[in-house]
Formats: sequence, C-alpha cells, structure tokens
Amino acid sequence: MMAAVRNLLIVLALLLVPGAAHAKSGDAERAEPIYQKRCIGCHGEEGDADTEAAERFNPPPRDFTLGLYKVKTSAFSEDYPNDEDIFRMIRDGMPGTVMPGWGDMLSEQDMWDLVAYLKAFAEIEEAPEAQLDYGTQVKSSPESIAVGRKLFLDGDRCSECHGVAGKGDGIKKLKDDNGFRTWPRNLTKPWFYRATNDPKDIFQRISVGIPGTQMPSFADPKSKKKLGIEERWHIANFVASLAKTREVVDAAKTVIKAARTEGGAPEDPVDPRWDAVEPATFVLVPQLIGDTRFFTPSNDTITVRAAYDDKTLALLLEWDDRTKSIPGDAKAMAIADAEMGEDAVAVQLPLTLAASSEKPYFLYGDAAKPVTLWKWSSGTTEEAETVRQVDAKGLADLSEREATDLTARSIYKDGTWRVLLRRPLGDAAEPKIEEGRFVPISFMAWDGSNSEVDSKHTLTTWYWLLLEPADSAKPYFVAGLVALLLLLAEIWWARSANRRRAEETV
Repeated sequence: MMAAVRNLLIVLALLLVPGAAHAKSGDAERAEPIYQKRCIGCHGEEGDADTEAAERFNPPPRDFTLGLYKVKTSAFSEDYPNDEDIFRMIRDGMPGTVMPGWGDMLSEQDMWDLVAYLKAFAEIEEAPEAQLDYGTQVKSSPESIAVGRKLFLDGDRCSECHGVAGKGDGIKKLKDDNGFRTWPRNLTKPWFYRATNDPKDIFQRISVGIPGTQMPSFADPKSKKKLGIEERWHIANFVASLAKTREVVDAAKTVIKAARTEGGAPEDPVDPRWDAVEPATFVLVPQLIGDTRFFTPSNDTITVRAAYDDKTLALLLEWDDRTKSIPGDAKAMAIADAEMGEDAVAVQLPLTLAASSEKPYFLYGDAAKPVTLWKWSSGTTEEAETVRQVDAKGLADLSEREATDLTARSIYKDGTWRVLLRRPLGDAAEPKIEEGRFVPISFMAWDGSNSEVDSKHTLTTWYWLLLEPADSAKPYFVAGLVALLLLLAEIWWARSANRRRAEETV
C-alpha cells in the first residue's frame, strides 16, 4: 500500500515539472529523414557528435551514443533519462548553447519519433525504473533562502565551483567526461541555465547532478556532502534568489544615458553614486570575422554605466569573469588554458564623429571611417594594469597613441570585474563628445584564462552614448513666459472686444 502511494506521488510530481510532456510512442524510422535534415550537421550521422561543430561550439554537441543527458528526472542511480526529458530538450532547446528548440518547426509526433531515434544510438530499450523523489516542496521565503545559503557555503559544498556569490568563479579547472573544458554555471544568469530557474528544475539538478560532468548528485547516499530532500529545496530556493534583476539584457535598450553627477564624475569603480546611475547591459558575441576567428567564448554580457561633469566623462564597465587572469600567477595559471593572456576590455568609438548617424564598420573600422579604442588590461605579476588608446583602420591596421589623458581603475571581486575609464571632455579631446549628442559606442572583452588574446575576443555591435543635459530652469522659464504672453493676449482681446461693443452702442 505504501509503495503504491509513493509511486502515485512520484507521478504527480513529474506532472508538475515545468514543461512536462506526457510520453507517447515514437517511430524511429519515421524520424530518420528529420534527423538527416535537422540534426546531422552537429550530432553526426552516427550520433557521436564527431563533426567539425565539436571544435566550434561551447559546449560541444551531445554524443547520443553515450545515452547521457544533462537534464533528467529519473533518479541519480539511473543511467538514462525519461523519454519526457529527451522530448523536452528537443522541444525547448538548451539555453546558452547552439541547440535550438524545435517546438515551432516540428510536430509533437515528429519530436516523439526523434526521441525513439536518439535512444537507438545508445541502444536504450527500457524506461528507467527509479524516479527522482521531489518530496514536499519547500516554499521560497527569506528563512528558506537563508538556510539554503548556509548549506551552499558550508564546507564549500557548492561554492567550491560556483563561488561565494554564485558566479562560477570557483578554484577548479573542470572538464567533462570527453575531456572538453567546462565552466561552472553562473547562477546569477538563469537565462543561460540548460533548463529553467524554476526551483523544481534547480532541485532536479541538485538531486540528480549533471551526467557526464563534474556536477555531482547531492542525493547520493555515498556522498559525504549528501543532502536531504528538504535541504535540497532550501538550496534550490537560494539559487533561484541569485538571479539578476537589474543588470539584464534588454534588446530595446540601445542608449547608454550618462548622468550628470553632483560633486564631479566618480573616480572610484565602487563609488556608491554608481548605484543611482541607470545601467545598460549588452550581449557579448565571439569574433568570427577577422583572423584569427574565435568560437568558444566564456564571457557573455557586459554592463555599462556612464557619468560626467563639466570636465570629465566616466565609464564604468562591469562583466562577470570566472577567473582573474594574471599571467605569472601560479593559482591563475593552474586553472587557465595553455595560451593564457590578460583579462581586458575596450571601448570603441568613431575617431571622428560624423554629422549623420552613419557608423564605422563595427570591427575596428576601416580606412574611410577609422575608430579609436580605449583598452584596459589586467596586467601580469611583473607589470601593473595598463590603459592605452589604439586607433584602428581595420583589424590589420592598428596604431597606438599616447593616452596621457585616459585613466583607469579596476577591482575584481566575487567573479566580477569593475573597470572605471575616465577621459576629459572638451575641444582638445578626440572624439569630441558633447551634451545632447548621440555618440556611437561599442565594447570588446578578453578572458585571458580562456586563451583570448589579440583578435580572439568577444564584442558587441554599435550602441549609443548620450550625455543627458542637466536639469535647467530654462524650460520652466520659457513655459512661464509663453503662458504670460497668452494671458496678456487674452486680456488685450477681451478689452478690445468690450471697446468695440461700447462704440457700437453709441
């Protein structure tokens, strides 16, 4: 009787999993032409991902012959996922990877047929028997989140890889079972989770682990770090609470609004006045055009704030980077790739601002429309951080100029770089940046521990920088003057009308 009740609860729990689909039978033969058209380019004819894409994508495509899937709701002791898990990955895709969701292009039956086809690669014939036990979900609350944080940090249980602030800045160099480099998940960016950041999905990952990677199961009774069901729910609630809510990408936000600040433009990257400045966050993409092309980035977004006064423009650049890349530092080099460089960031601007809204070529400009870069580098054990100005007429035509008027200050903490660039305003500065004028601006970033040097880096497209004019009493004065003139006109009109009526009466 108790076993029947338990099985019923497990079934109900599966039905409550976000996006769950009821398993249907699939036909592998019907799926073959679909696989040949949609999947073979990445996963290969034999399903072993032995394709050129394996070297170009991060993470590489799934090897279906192993039967290992990152998202599964079967118990940690089971080798294979439920059919519903495979269906969900086909339908929804894998955020943060090149695996798209096919739910808008394939019918439901097509996707169930693909499930059967993929299972055949690993000769999966029987459904897993043991299922993940969700127990009773603990509702998120400040108390639950506090307990979860303590468990997260206790004995470096989770922070060893994910870092104290959950940004993936752990101290280990991780590889998956196939030898590919893997990075711990940045838990503050749930839009890159392979599943969702619903506490049920997070609970599943904590309980089952991620097969094929070094993410363990915390439901494993043999583990020294084993957690009970309630404890796993507390950690799931804590992890869900880490999601950024302000520094997120908004496709509609294309303008960086520089605020005029009291007491001068900030001189410190942690000046509390920055909290009041509106941020703009942009996606970083790998440089795939000029030699040498770059396919496997680790940094994915950059957040920019801008402030100014009569004499100075200040730009605060902030991005999550799992490693502080300082060549020569033993700890940094231990977790870095072989070709280690410095962490770096650059601001790109047109060298001369055009009268029109036309922008230079977004990758280092060209001879007709050159650009200038303000580039900061993190330094090495032998040299301090540097900031320099580089003019460019294309990727192969770079020339450094003396940057005596460009300064930088930086701080790295809990997996995040904050770099403050300051430059004078005025007629002598190039390019000339003025209040009320939209200035094209873009950004580049280098993760030295990920072998990002020279043209191997991430970048954004062009956006706009706007120095918002300070509040002034002039608009109110003009409005008041107009109102006064209208009032005087009405009085004059009324008196004129009364005078005409009086004359007509006489």
